Amino acid sequence: MPVVPANQPQLIRSSQKDEFYQNNLTNNANELFHTFAGSRRWLQWRKEIELLSDLTYYVLTTLSGYQTLGEEYVNIIQVDPSKRRIPSRMRRTALIFFHTFVPYLLDKVLICIENELEAEAPQPSRTWRPLSHVRLWIQRAVGMLTESQRKSLIPLMFALQQGITLLYRLHVAVFYVTGAFYHIGKRAAGVSYLRVGNVAGDDLRISNSYRLLGALSLLQLGITLTLQFNNLRQRQRARHEWKQHRNLLPSHQVSQSPSRSPRCILCLEERRNTSSTPCGHLFCWECITEWCNTKSECPLCREKFQPHRLVYLRNYK
Repeated sequence: MPVVPANQPQLIRSSQKDEFYQNNLTNNANELFHTFAGSRRWLQWRKEIELLSDLTYYVLTTLSGYQTLGEEYVNIIQVDPSKRRIPSRMRRTALIFFHTFVPYLLDKVLICIENELEAEAPQPSRTWRPLSHVRLWIQRAVGMLTESQRKSLIPLMFALQQGITLLYRLHVAVFYVTGAFYHIGKRAAGVSYLRVGNVAGDDLRISNSYRLLGALSLLQLGITLTLQFNNLRQRQRARHEWKQHRNLLPSHQVSQSPSRSPRCILCLEERRNTSSTPCGHLFCWECITEWCNTKSECPLCREKFQPHRLVYLRNYK
């Protein structure tokens, strides 16, 4: 019986089929937990329910030495890097860990760090929560930072989250070109696929079409990175302009009538170095540029805009 490497359509269809059954299992588990524990507990544990559902699916299939339903659907089998043997139990355990635990842990840790950086004061939890010890360690680490260091780390966390998303997109584009390792977890564990029987003769045409798709994906990713880098430069330019003009008008000279002076809704103080968003709302230059470091939208109407479109209103009273 002929055995050749699985191609891109088979790996994609297999993954889609597995996701379909995983979603059904997760939805049933969520409904059951919500019925018996209530909405509050379900909101607290929904990520863990999804994790346990995925673990159940892969323990009953991959770890037990069987094909998943998606692999059986397209008739492919897992092999180790030698492509002559099925993966060992240790390698299959590593695959499940990289494929399920690592994304869960990474998401939890990044969200926890972001919340601690944005919190004005540490808020200890009185109830046990998943990864509570990790959260306490993060609280101690963030508590050792100064206020300026915490503010400077918030954009870095945002950039890290965006970088992870771009990494996934890059990995998918590389898969379209090379035809191997549709998931990062399988690449980390060294698990690839072979197909059994039904060896078609149009593999070259299929591979060429997916290589073209991969090239377009890489081009799109490059354009996205260029635009984000340009936005970063515009934000840095906005910060530089603010440093140049922040002392142009002292706060006591902005208005002749302090009791009726306009106030910035971000700092709730008298507006200094008034700046306008494209939608026409007015803020302090410092406040709105700091706001744009994390969210490129108007704080009032939520209209999206790029930071370089902010207008510094000179001699505005």
